[in-house]
Formats: sequence, C-alpha cells, structure tokens
Amino acid sequence: MTEYGSVRQVELGKGGPVVGVQGLGCMGMSEFYGETDGTAARATLDAALAAGVTLFDTADVYGQGANEEFLAPFVAAHRDEITLATKFAIERRADDPRYRGVRNDPAYIRRAAEDSLRRLGTDVIDVYYMHRRDPAVPLAESVGVMAELVREGKVRHLGLSEVTGAELREAYAVHPIAALQSEWSLFSRDVERSAVGAAAELGVAFVPYSPLGRGFLTGAFADAAKELSAGDFRRNQPRFTGDNAEANAALLAPVREIARARGASPAQIALAWVQQRAEVHGLTVVPIPGTRKPGRLAENAAATRITLSAAELALLEPIAARVAGDRYPDMAFTSVGREV
Repeated sequence: MTEYGSVRQVELGKGGPVVGVQGLGCMGMSEFYGETDGTAARATLDAALAAGVTLFDTADVYGQGANEEFLAPFVAAHRDEITLATKFAIERRADDPRYRGVRNDPAYIRRAAEDSLRRLGTDVIDVYYMHRRDPAVPLAESVGVMAELVREGKVRHLGLSEVTGAELREAYAVHPIAALQSEWSLFSRDVERSAVGAAAELGVAFVPYSPLGRGFLTGAFADAAKELSAGDFRRNQPRFTGDNAEANAALLAPVREIARARGASPAQIALAWVQQRAEVHGLTVVPIPGTRKPGRLAENAAATRITLSAAELALLEPIAARVAGDRYPDMAFTSVGREV
C-alpha cells in the first residue's frame, strides 16, 4: 500500500482560501450510503485534519440539515483550521421522501444561508455553493444575492455545482466564483465538454465530487442491487445494477492492473487520475472523496502523492467512453442537458 502522508496545499480559485489538494465529502456520514457509525465518522474528521485535508464539504440537503448539524462540533473545535463549504438549492419534502426540487430564487437563498449558518454553529460560510441550477431563474438574480451575502460577511467565497461552461462565465461576470463542483472521475467526464475549459480560463478551481464513482471504482461492490442495503441510493443509479454493472465492472481491469504494479489500491489510482487533470487542463483540482472510516481517509489522502505515467494514463483513457448507463436516473438533474 502506498505510504501515507500529509497532502500539499493549493489556492481554491483566484483569491480563494488555501486548502489541502484533497478535501473530504461528508454527505455519507448522515445519509444515502446506508447505516453510519457516528463514532467512526467523527474520528474520520479528525484523521482528515491530521492528514492535511482542510476542505470539508456538506450541504443543507444531506440528511435534511442533519449533516450540517453533525459537523457543527467539529467546526466549533477547529474553525480557524478548516475551510467549510456548504450548498443550497435542492429542496426536499417531508411528505414525499423521493421528491427533489431546485430553488434558486433570492428569498430562498437568503433563508437557506441563515439556516445553514445556524445548523453549522458559525457566523460565516467559507465557500457557499449553488448546488443545482434552475434555468427558470436568471443567474444574475441568484448570484447577485449570493454576492450580497459576501458583502454582508456571511459568506467568504462563492461556488457553483453542475453548471455548463457558459453558465460559469455568466455567473463569474456577476461575482468572482472560487470553485466549480461537479462529478468528475474515470467514469464521468461530461464536464470536459465545456465546464473544465471555462474554469481554467477564469481561474476557477474544480472540485470533483464522486471521484471514486460512489465507491464503484474501488471495487467495493459490483452490483448495488445485490450487495448494498435497501436504503442505499446507489441501488437506483443506472450504472451500478444489472447488465450495466456487469459491463462497468469489467472496465476496472486496467485500474486494478496499475494498482497491483504500484502496490497501491484501485481507489488511489482513480484519485491520482482525477488529481492529474490539473496538469492536463491547467487548473486547480481538489477532489472531495467521501468516506466514514479513518483508514480509508488515510488511503485516499496518500493518493495525492501518486503521479501516473503517460503509459498508465493511456491505459485509463478509454474507460469513460465505454461506461454503460447514466450518472442519475434523471439526467435533467445535471448540467448535461443544458450543453449547446
């Protein structure tokens, strides 16, 4: 196994905060990936900070606020040592657990920000993301009120998630954007159509979520419907069940081959590939793999010290084009359909 060590630091966008080059996605500590051991999850937060991971990512939708509340004691204990990111825009309903709406209107954004500040127990959010875009609301209105939150001292930097390159440029014209967070991995390269190029042009950092393909790239499971618990949302994602899962599992052969040759894990190879997109595209890249176990955190952090060779990158290059199935059951929930 690759040696563990502290991660290096980078600037999250022009004028943005200095953070570890790998962050931590905290969503799974509260919801979506089955049962959680709270003690282990809290130990994972401490292990992250000890490893040099300083960007902690949550959202108001994770556990309907529970994830922000879970992070609050850690935030209070380490406020000056961490960069705290949260998001707004995805609306849920207590009477319909499957409902997911998108809200970008100014009044909603203000209310969401105040609620997140209260749950997190802090007076300022370091990076505040628009989690999803509602095309019915002009970006100038949404980013405009986000900019007001910056001027009021409630937010330090702005971020967007799942937007196109054109939308990123439009938003940046209203107020500087520190980071763009969208799915980017060996299995998901939609963002390379326009968003990555725009981010590089503007000096916006890219924060890939699900850089491990929600665990599939690690080999942790091969068919979600057969192996994961009934409450795990991956059971409903097209890539991870049935014929799609079988076809996609076969695509992992070069990942495993490179991992064996290097004495590393498949997860480390997948993360190293994402990290090297920084050099390929000329921008800052800060992946946020999620985990609830200190050992996995250390393993993931060690991937920041792996540099893949040209030959290894060539072996991995064809994978994304061969993936079977969409990222979500409803791709309208992503930026893909808005690409021109």
